Amino acid sequence: MHKTDFLIVGSGIAGLSLALKLSHYGKVIVLTKTSPDEANTKYAQGGVAAVMDNENDSFEKHIQDTLIAGDGLCHEDIVRIVVSEGPDRIRELIEWGASFSLNDKGELDLVKEGGHSDKRIIHAADYTGKEIENTLLQRVKENPNILLFDHYFAIEILTQHHLGRYVHKGTPNITCYGVFALNKQTEKVEKILSKITVMATGGCGNVYASTTNPKIATGDGIAMVFRANGRIANMEFVQFHPTALYHPGHMSPAFLISEAVRGHGAILRNHEGEAFMQKYDPRKDLAPRDIVARAIDQEMKKHGKEYMYLDATQISPEEIKIAFPTIYQHCLSVGIDMRKEWIPVVPAMHYICGGILVDEHGKTSIHNLYACGECACTGLHGANRLASNSLLEALVFAHRICEHVKNDFKTIPILENIPDWNDSGTTYPEEWILIAQNFKEVQNLMSSYVGIVRNDLRLERTLRRLDLIYKETEEFYKKTKVSVELCELRNIITCAFLITKSAKLRKESRGLHYTTDFSYKNQDYLYDTIL
Repeated sequence: MHKTDFLIVGSGIAGLSLALKLSHYGKVIVLTKTSPDEANTKYAQGGVAAVMDNENDSFEKHIQDTLIAGDGLCHEDIVRIVVSEGPDRIRELIEWGASFSLNDKGELDLVKEGGHSDKRIIHAADYTGKEIENTLLQRVKENPNILLFDHYFAIEILTQHHLGRYVHKGTPNITCYGVFALNKQTEKVEKILSKITVMATGGCGNVYASTTNPKIATGDGIAMVFRANGRIANMEFVQFHPTALYHPGHMSPAFLISEAVRGHGAILRNHEGEAFMQKYDPRKDLAPRDIVARAIDQEMKKHGKEYMYLDATQISPEEIKIAFPTIYQHCLSVGIDMRKEWIPVVPAMHYICGGILVDEHGKTSIHNLYACGECACTGLHGANRLASNSLLEALVFAHRICEHVKNDFKTIPILENIPDWNDSGTTYPEEWILIAQNFKEVQNLMSSYVGIVRNDLRLERTLRRLDLIYKETEEFYKKTKVSVELCELRNIITCAFLITKSAKLRKESRGLHYTTDFSYKNQDYLYDTIL
């Protein structure tokens, strides 16, 4: 058993920045399911959106860009909080040691991405996430008040359920006491008790067969909170990044071609060489992601092709090598010189706009449980995320959680009478094929039926099949020794259900949720889908 003031599950930008802040007030444990740097944050190429040029840009412009991209479902109060508090969080990152790209004047090199009306993307070439992750991780490792538990997989949130009480969605005062976590090195489940627990577990990209997310993105925090009867919102809004590299045999993780490439002037073309985005939106290649992804999907179906092209040849070769060294080298490694050749691209699952429902302080519907980062639904993104707002949201909400709990946590007791993990009667599985096959089946179901374009028939079919897979997997779980693979399967089944069920409930097309049954926006549906 471990005891701590603060327990953070996840080691991306949200979890690590929060750990550094909370370490001033008490002891912090950070759980990470693999190596400490393996988080979605590390793979972020484009950057962080924030108003750092007050002469040409403004908070109001950024706010309006976010509201427009969110297609009517953003919570404007949250948008204003994140946009106005964001610049201070960027300055804090720089003070911690993050090194961002500078222009000839020695100022931050601000660039433009889709949906933004001004240049406001702070970046470190095309490896921004890696720079931020390494900076935060170095600070965390130097901090004596932070314990980093790597290769620990959180299985369950501890609540009154573990004291033998019946807990359901309507139970008042559901309270979190910590988590059960599998120590992958000892293969033992350990009890970690805390006064405050924070989910910073990232997204659920691997619910789909093709995703830009790393293998660890299996929706663990979202699924755990749902099983603990916490509230989940807006899971139907799945953002497919328009331009993942088309590389047959390498579907997951798909290599991302940053939106910043289009911000520098790259153009989407079909197989006849036609630039097609002007047919779909006056902003052309810099329209918000939901519009660009649907346009590519439609062009692929219309022409019977598996991919479209991104033409970056009009960007100077020198600029490409300076601004996009990672993308340039990766394309070269698969035989594409982006200075001279068009890049084959296809949409891939990238980001979930919904997640664990939280308030303006990051507090969930479960007492003493908070969430931030991609696993949280704050109200910032609405029906579609504006490019590069996610890292900003993580920083702002990590700060707000710290401010909300830094004094009150002292009065919260640690509950020590929770029984240990009991796996009596379980055995090691003889057949692992069930887990692998069900994992693939969920991914194929979601990719085929709950992708960029949906309809009720496909959604109903998906729900029926998911129900069968869920029952089969739960029976297997009850009699089997716990493993990461089995827990991840349970989590992606849960997230697939939440996405599909939420999509079925929204009887309109809005933002990232596009259905052929309801191809219009309905003012009666200007609300969050809460499960």
